[in-house]
Amino acid sequence: MTQNRERATEPEALARLFAQRANAGDAEGLAALYEEDAVLAYPPGSATVGREAILKVLEEMLKHLSDFKVEEALPTVYHGDLALTSTKSADNTGGRTQVVRRQPDGSWLRIIDRPEIRG
Repeated sequence: MTQNRERATEPEALARLFAQRANAGDAEGLAALYEEDAVLAYPPGSATVGREAILKVLEEMLKHLSDFKVEEALPTVYHGDLALTSTKSADNTGGRTQVVRRQPDGSWLRIIDRPEIRG
């Protein structure tokens, strides 16, 4: 994951970067949007912990899913260097929420990601 990629300069940019990288089939680029010890609640009903494990899940996901859309962002809630982001799902799976943290360089990475909330 040494490739030079665009960084999220605001929390809401993570959703756009995720869609762009997923559509490009860039699993390593997707995993780079997460901190080293992040938690991804995917597949539904499970927890994947750590960037390396998340990479493996994302590689498998990209084999079965395609055509990711940039979803409508809901208002972001901030608490210092933490933020809660969410979007309305384009695939009608409910909503998506993430806790993200500002990095020392000012960029943002996901630390908790719950991509499907069925309502």
